[in-house]
Amino acid sequence: MAVTQVAYEVEGWGVGELWLDRGRVVWHDLPFPRVTTPNGAGGELVERLQAYFEGRPDSFDDVDLDLEYETPFLERCAHELRAIPRGEVVTYGELAALAGAPGAARAAGSFCARNRLGLFVPCHRVVSADGLGSYGSYGVEYKRRLLEVEGVTL
Repeated sequence: MAVTQVAYEVEGWGVGELWLDRGRVVWHDLPFPRVTTPNGAGGELVERLQAYFEGRPDSFDDVDLDLEYETPFLERCAHELRAIPRGEVVTYGELAALAGAPGAARAAGSFCARNRLGLFVPCHRVVSADGLGSYGSYGVEYKRRLLEVEGVTL
């Protein structure tokens, strides 16, 4: 595996990082204020990410992702999440049901909590049954901001 690390900056959001293996996304850290210097690599994909944060719609469903590390259920969660349109949300229970395991809301939540493919597997579109839910180390306000970019207000 020849992984290339790509740092990119998005005004008002911070610096994000991608790890690519021959064009396939294997890891993605969302932009966040941090001390990392963008390296100018990544080309079109970085431009698409920057445009997304500026409000341009993009599903990223054409981006090849490394999902081979997942169990079959969690891989189904990833595929189902990629099919949820911009501007829509589902609950953890709904995601579990879509992935073929009704009642596995906790497992779906655990998957989202450790998602390493930010925007490409849009876990920010998954909310709790009684509100917004969490968003790991980025925090609930980051999740709210992502949803607002997509036109969702909760």
